Amino acid sequence: MRIILILIFLFTLNCSTNKVSKNHGFRSLEKKYEKIIINKTNKNDIVSIIGPPSSKSDFNDNKWFYIERKKTNQSLIKLGIKKIETNNVLIVEFNNMGILEDKKLLDLNNMQDVKYVKSITTKEFQEKNLLYGIFSSLREKMNAPVRNRSKTKK
Repeated sequence: MRIILILIFLFTLNCSTNKVSKNHGFRSLEKKYEKIIINKTNKNDIVSIIGPPSSKSDFNDNKWFYIERKKTNQSLIKLGIKKIETNNVLIVEFNNMGILEDKKLLDLNNMQDVKYVKSITTKEFQEKNLLYGIFSSLREKMNAPVRNRSKTKK
């Protein structure tokens, strides 16, 4: 009985009350957002303050994106399901001379759920017309396994 109590005691000591967090991307984008100034900061300043961008726009090389995400374990009861605690996206846009023209910081409150249409698209053609019948019979003949057309030659 004492061994079981000692094992339970050691197990509870190993359990930490601190929540485990997983960071992805840049840290503390909100603080770095305050340091960059429109019409004053250039590309080199932003690279030195924040770092290279997470991604650049495919259509506009002067639009950079920085991503910060932090996931935290909720509780032992939830069995390791993580909750998104921080989800920031910093969008900076430069003019042709490389000077900061616009900056936006999107957080969890600014993110929007995308609602998908659940209607089903119908086809406009009918399967029971003459051409469909001809092409389907040709397809069946082409895909049919090769039969013994001729018995083995002697």
